[in-house]
Amino acid sequence: MNNDNLTMESAAAALQDGASLVDGSLNLTLGECSLRLRSNSADLLAKLAVYFTHVATGPSDTVDLEVIAIERDIPDLGVAFIDWKREPGKTGRKDAYLDLPDARLVLKVRTGMVFLQSSGPCIAAGPCLQYDNQVINFINAQYMNWLQHRDWLICHASGLVYKGGCLGIAGFSGGGKSTLMLHLMDHDDVSYLTNDRLFIRSQNGGTGAVGIPKLPRVNPGTIVHNPRLHSLISSEQRESFLALPQDELWHLEDKYDVLVEQVYGPDRITPEAPLSAFLILNWRRDSNEATSVERVDLEQRRDLLTGAIMKSPGPFYQYPDGSFFSDTTELDQAPYPKVLKDVTVYEARGGINFEALTDICLQQLMG
Repeated sequence: MNNDNLTMESAAAALQDGASLVDGSLNLTLGECSLRLRSNSADLLAKLAVYFTHVATGPSDTVDLEVIAIERDIPDLGVAFIDWKREPGKTGRKDAYLDLPDARLVLKVRTGMVFLQSSGPCIAAGPCLQYDNQVINFINAQYMNWLQHRDWLICHASGLVYKGGCLGIAGFSGGGKSTLMLHLMDHDDVSYLTNDRLFIRSQNGGTGAVGIPKLPRVNPGTIVHNPRLHSLISSEQRESFLALPQDELWHLEDKYDVLVEQVYGPDRITPEAPLSAFLILNWRRDSNEATSVERVDLEQRRDLLTGAIMKSPGPFYQYPDGSFFSDTTELDQAPYPKVLKDVTVYEARGGINFEALTDICLQQLMG
């Protein structure tokens, strides 16, 4: 099969490869959006039902979005993919794509998983059980498209809710936003909204915040120092990680999912809340200064807006007219200061001290 002969229909058929879908499905209610996942693997549906338990619902005759996940060997479509340009500071190959007349194929370079993004069928194909996190991301990509089509702005940020208001937490790569978020989650009155993708929009005279059903994913450096998370690894693993040099442990990438309601208890997830404040982590591990928080104006600090808050929609983003986002498209800064104009934005500076910043968040930023 060559690039010229491939269409949405032929790509879908090649990815499904004659597999029959099982009778059951996984139905999710995501705010006002409904999504159905179908698969040829009952085991995959059962596995993802555990992950999405907080948004899983019963079957429905009508849904807004549908995703098909095909458990199979790594697909070989015999086509030439184009590398997707990485964001500044990121290295190595991650995604590759091929645009069809009415769809886009996306290849995950590391795993070989292939995805069909279109206004028609949306299909994930490959070792889905082994790489279930990529299926989860693909499901969330459909919901993120749905949100952006309704004027929600994408932010590279976590979100936590306390006393009815959401605190958005953004930071530069490796800045510790997941670790800070889970420190705050140790307090029973704090609930989880989102881990890494926060959506904001002007509404009801203020600014709304919506999360996606993507649970926190943390590295060993976060786990070993948080007793609440110790159950995610064995005691032998923890001892091994603690024996590493501190700098090596900080940069170690080995992600573990945190099932929020299993770790923190029921009713600790809030899907939507008014955005009351935004915190940008711009602290440094090599600083001897005390951790401090200062109010900032994003109109004057565009470096924080573009470097920490804004996020590319990525290769799965499809515009309402069916066309696709390009890796050469410049991100539009203009809407963000407008949506955030009545939201207090803070910058954390100095050295990294999670305990101190947790106290500042609870006592000053989230009160």
